[in-house]
Amino acid sequence: MSTAVPAIDQHATMRVVWITAAAALGGFLFGYDTAVINGAVDAMRGAFGLSAAATGFAVSCALIGSAIGAWYAGPLADKYGRVATMRVAAVLLAISALGAGLAFGVWDLILWRVVGGIGVGVASVIAPTYIAEVSPAHVRGRLGSLQQLAIVLGIFASLLSDAWLANTAGGAAQPLWLGLDAWRWMFLVAVVPALIYGALVFAVPESPRHLAAKGRFDEARRVLRDVLNLRNDAALDAKLAEIRDSLRTEYVPRLSDLRGPRMGLLPIVWVGILLSVFQQFVGINVIFYYSSTLWHSVGFSESDSFNITVATSVVNVLVTLVAIALVDKVGRKPLLLVGSAGMAVTLGLMAVCFSHAVGTGAQLTLPGMWGITALIAANLYVVAFGLSWGPMVWVLLGEMFPNRIRAIALAVAASAQWMANFAITATFPSLAEMGLSFAYGLYAAFAVLSFVFVQRAVRETKGMELEAMTG
Repeated sequence: MSTAVPAIDQHATMRVVWITAAAALGGFLFGYDTAVINGAVDAMRGAFGLSAAATGFAVSCALIGSAIGAWYAGPLADKYGRVATMRVAAVLLAISALGAGLAFGVWDLILWRVVGGIGVGVASVIAPTYIAEVSPAHVRGRLGSLQQLAIVLGIFASLLSDAWLANTAGGAAQPLWLGLDAWRWMFLVAVVPALIYGALVFAVPESPRHLAAKGRFDEARRVLRDVLNLRNDAALDAKLAEIRDSLRTEYVPRLSDLRGPRMGLLPIVWVGILLSVFQQFVGINVIFYYSSTLWHSVGFSESDSFNITVATSVVNVLVTLVAIALVDKVGRKPLLLVGSAGMAVTLGLMAVCFSHAVGTGAQLTLPGMWGITALIAANLYVVAFGLSWGPMVWVLLGEMFPNRIRAIALAVAASAQWMANFAITATFPSLAEMGLSFAYGLYAAFAVLSFVFVQRAVRETKGMELEAMTG
């Protein structure tokens, strides 16, 4: 049995912080690409004459691509490496941004959104895997939370960009530069961060655990020395031996490795899948994909709706910073429980607010104080999510699985997350036509279920070495 390296021998150097930040930029693109549609929904619907169901599919189609990308990211990362796979994601995201911005029809737009979704899905799997594998255990939660911080910053940047472009043009459907409508530029500007991401990942080292799995022990040793600042040869040898021991049965991870006694899968895999599903079934992406349309529909002007959406994304960024400060002190599970309770209460309040709505369709309004109350409840809901289920799920998915199945298990869990995201996003326009009170009541029920699930099934991983994770 190998000797574990004490956490005191490992240090979070500026190099490992820079490396994890570069990898987390994939999360920025993840947030940007998925939220950029928010400002374009109404203009796109008008440009192509879409029904509610067709609008839901056009908004959510990228999530199908994300599920595909997440599914294949694990095998690609295990075969070709984490860094090479991140480069593929950057290329797909840059191509998608160009194609979507220049789309000549709704099906063309859908195609390019799916391509971008594949890139997002790949990034969603590889970034947390890579960050977990290069981070010292005692700060892995904080460094892993950089993924979620990057996601919320990407959401903020896309919504701010949407608002600025729409205001500059006088509306999302109005022409801006080169004869292209503002909503098209909302997609086109995503080329810039995609190219920056691609450039940065060329400068980061390969994961030491992937290098060890491929028998490239000298390279793994050099990376461990740099990222963990292990200058003592005995400690370095012990850490490398610990990694080799944890990977001793790994040759090529397969889906069959995930088989177990609980409905065909290992219990830990089901925990990962359900964490992913609940993260989406509480309805968070309804806020980030449809909020401009939502606030516009209940009486706010288009400009005010954009500004409210940007303000909500700022709240999301700030509470994510709080989560990063707390994750390695409080732990993952307590924050998830607090978040579930907070979301259940605020979503329930939103359901009550919208039960007082008057009118239908574009004439829907919230009378009296109900509009302001709904706005406050929505932002408190974002606080509850951003403090808990936003960052904690990605931290857990990056660290909770045993080494031998980590990449493939994370791919399965992330694919489940994207499919759950698709289900929520695609159905919201139709649910909204049935009644926003019903929609938010449904999400509140899932928040209650998420509390029960975490209490009974989720194990705390604070401070544990990756080599200590078992299935």
